[in-house]
Amino acid sequence: MTRSQYLYFSLLSLGLVVFAVVLQQVGYQGVSFLPCPLCILQRVAYLGIAIFCFLAASASPIRKLFHGLAALSAAYGLSVAVHQVWLLSHPESSCGIDPLEVWINQFQLAQGLPWLLKADGLCSAKLPAILGLQVPEWSLLWFAVLLLVLLITFFRKPKT
Repeated sequence: MTRSQYLYFSLLSLGLVVFAVVLQQVGYQGVSFLPCPLCILQRVAYLGIAIFCFLAASASPIRKLFHGLAALSAAYGLSVAVHQVWLLSHPESSCGIDPLEVWINQFQLAQGLPWLLKADGLCSAKLPAILGLQVPEWSLLWFAVLLLVLLITFFRKPKT
């Protein structure tokens, strides 16, 4: 990948986090989208992709390392999104207050940046669909696309 492509990936990932925060603060169709613990973990994965892609763009000697770490962040986010989409299909599996919520909210970053990293919602809550998909389904789609592109470009042989 070129330096500008890494920067685009970084900005895309940051944009998705900003969109999630806007949904949380402003809402959609009169509903505030409070983030659940799995949503927070997905935000962390998007931030990981953004940071590692930015570092890959700026550090050419170890670019492959940061590219791999961005791909690992995308794979982690994809696994969390898959679990959350599964929970949407099986709401009886969610048990009200998630113990993960208490654990996440104890972190200093969650207390310092509650608008970004504080978990308040339920993982199996059905919120209004955006263009036909729930937010976790959109997140799963974006993680899949990001991971696919990162993996393809990671294993592509450099042009000579």
